[in-house]
Amino acid sequence: MGEKQKIASGFARVFGAQPMLPKAAVVSVECDIVKGLHAYTIVGLPDKSVEEAKDRIAAAIKNTDPLIPTSREDGGYESPKRSNKKIVLSLAPANLKKEGAVFDLPLALAFLLASRQIKFDPARKLFAGELSLDGTLSPILGCLAIAVAARDGGFTDLYVPEENADEASLISELRIHPVASLSHAIGQLTKLGAAKSPARRMLRTHTHDDEALDEIRGQASAKRGLIIAAAGGHNIALYGPPGTGKTLLARATASILPDLSEEEMVEVTTIHSLSGALSGHAIFRPPFRSPHHTSSYAALIGGGSTGIRPGEATLAHRGVLFADEFPEFHRDVINALREPLEDRVISIARAKGSAIFPANFMLIAALNPCPCGFWGSQRCRCMPHLVEKYRRKISGPVADRIDMWVSVGEMAPETLSTQTKRGSGETKRAREAVAGARARQRTRFDGRKDTSTNADMGPKEIESLAALSPKAEEALQVAARSMKLSPRGYHRTIKLARTIADLASSHTIEPSHMLEALQYRAREL
Repeated sequence: MGEKQKIASGFARVFGAQPMLPKAAVVSVECDIVKGLHAYTIVGLPDKSVEEAKDRIAAAIKNTDPLIPTSREDGGYESPKRSNKKIVLSLAPANLKKEGAVFDLPLALAFLLASRQIKFDPARKLFAGELSLDGTLSPILGCLAIAVAARDGGFTDLYVPEENADEASLISELRIHPVASLSHAIGQLTKLGAAKSPARRMLRTHTHDDEALDEIRGQASAKRGLIIAAAGGHNIALYGPPGTGKTLLARATASILPDLSEEEMVEVTTIHSLSGALSGHAIFRPPFRSPHHTSSYAALIGGGSTGIRPGEATLAHRGVLFADEFPEFHRDVINALREPLEDRVISIARAKGSAIFPANFMLIAALNPCPCGFWGSQRCRCMPHLVEKYRRKISGPVADRIDMWVSVGEMAPETLSTQTKRGSGETKRAREAVAGARARQRTRFDGRKDTSTNADMGPKEIESLAALSPKAEEALQVAARSMKLSPRGYHRTIKLARTIADLASSHTIEPSHMLEALQYRAREL
């Protein structure tokens, strides 16, 4: 019998996963080998990279030395391209588009198992990894999403490339097996090779940024506004002349936000892993994203010509999206923020498919009052129609979704003196105040899945959980008429007042809390 007839007929099934947002999908990887004319195909709606896996796994199998010697002249495993049988590799479900090289390892193992060249029990095991032509494994994107899907799917063991093992180990309910090559994977599965030590689970480290607020002189009212915004997750706009510290104040917000919870950490790290923005470490701090004002619609919102990818708004999930020089963004880009600012998700529909990305972020917008930045002073040389055009770039619907408008004015030179003592411990006090307010919100919203901060409250939660004193409600009614607040603005003012009350450790919203909230709703631009 010729060498090409050594592959035995058979069937095998192992499991892989397709990483995606908001959750990866478990994929059944099947191989069927039958007698007939030679054919070697992958079915199940594969994209080009999955189709190319045929060549990668054929070369990897050929170049992998068996742990048990074979009768082949070259001593290697039988490659699927050297058979006279029909080989069908299937990725199910067939209606789910398969993308990327994450299926290389399960496809190779399914073939070797179906051809009876190796033997192992695939039950409750999930595999992911990209194969090089020499059989070594390369790291993949979205490994944490795969680990979450494996846990939720009832799997107990996950085999991933060594570079992804620490990332996958964030899911403590799984046994993570770091794999260096196809040969190494076979050795672990057949108990014929030395197993790598289990992946080390990443430890949570409570680290904070530098004492950012302490480094900023003056601007007490702006700092107060940022503390309120951080405590309740509210959107805030900082406006004023250039050089007054708007950007510094916005970046300092990252230093006073509390660490992410375990669930939020997994969610945020998964997003960054899928997008390729993960630097090898889990994300325990709220992300701070600062896209340039020339960013395109797809870069900020998501999508793209090569596939549906998350944008900056999704990468800022559970953190801060800082839009410096906000009116300089393209008008379509600014208006595209309407839905995520209201619904906390981004729904993208393209010819290639659709996706719903999480986008629960806190927007910090920094802007000048006019194109030159010196409106209202003798230095301003802007024509009135140019000022109006500049301000109209922020449409009414977007402005209505911004909870706080805070002026960052010019400071007296003596405030900037190097002899002036900095505010010692200002960042620490602000961090403690924000943490205390967030703790009260967690207690209030306990058991409510989609509500974690006051900014997330809907009308029902406002009615039941944001109690106003009679005088506070009276003050709101009077201001709503004089300020012509929209129903959205009316509700957002209550949510903002609820946060101010939380910072004051008050169970009810009092008139002082409401009046301060109304002060921030007034837009001077």
